[in-house]
Amino acid sequence: MVDTVHAARQWYAEELRFTANITSSAVTAAFATVPRERFVGPGPWRIISPMRLGNYWTTPDADPRHVYHDTLIALDESRGINNGQPSLWAKLFDQLKLSAGERIVHVGAGTGYFSAILGEIVGRLGHVTAIEIDPDLANRALDNLAPWPQVSVVIADGFRFQQDQPADAIIINAGVNHISMAWLDALSAEHGRLLVPLTNSDRWGSFLSIERRGAVVQRYTVQRVGPVGIIHCIGGRDPAAEERLKVALARSPIADVKSLRREPEEPDETCWLVGEGWWLSTSAIETESGDFR
Repeated sequence: MVDTVHAARQWYAEELRFTANITSSAVTAAFATVPRERFVGPGPWRIISPMRLGNYWTTPDADPRHVYHDTLIALDESRGINNGQPSLWAKLFDQLKLSAGERIVHVGAGTGYFSAILGEIVGRLGHVTAIEIDPDLANRALDNLAPWPQVSVVIADGFRFQQDQPADAIIINAGVNHISMAWLDALSAEHGRLLVPLTNSDRWGSFLSIERRGAVVQRYTVQRVGPVGIIHCIGGRDPAAEERLKVALARSPIADVKSLRREPEEPDETCWLVGEGWWLSTSAIETESGDFR
């Protein structure tokens, strides 16, 4: 069985590489290495397919090979908390251009599977801070992530958590309707990246890739990465922000957003959405190389 599970994991990683068009060999190798069954509890498992969201079914038995498919696996079905879609996160990690030795913050770590994937990508010289607000999930992550010393688990509200050191990438695994200043402040000056799902009240929205460019902290490039349906970030929801986002989306698509600006720069006619201390603009910014992004 060990050999067959290993073979299933290798096939799964190769299928993700092909399905999600992964270019990073480190991302593919991470999915081929981390045992997903370690993070999803004992089988049989409740499975949900991205082809039929909302309809769970049960695997016929507890054979761990069942978890090596591009499906979501229930961690807490009553709350709609799942181990997410592997191809989605493989593609996102690939697009972030993560590399060995980097410092990553993973907000909404759940039971730790994707934190372990990130730990494999950055290696023993890198570090992953896995933040989870739910104590039960966080304690499971603590146990599950024991073989990865480069990953530390923090039980905290990731929306407000203050980082001790700059992060090369901050990855948010739950939907927000406004952006945390703590995340922006924590980004490394050397192309620090924030991947965040900006979502409305029905849990649907878009992933934004926000990147700091050099020492100037007032302006960041922004790119819409793609659509997403994801659970709410407990600390990242606000009724007033919900209404502002709703108005912005009714006015123009989020793909129009090209940059994020911070105080003291004030919103102008290019403002798409305003928050506390920041605003999204439809105008690109000039980078250090002189081009506009």
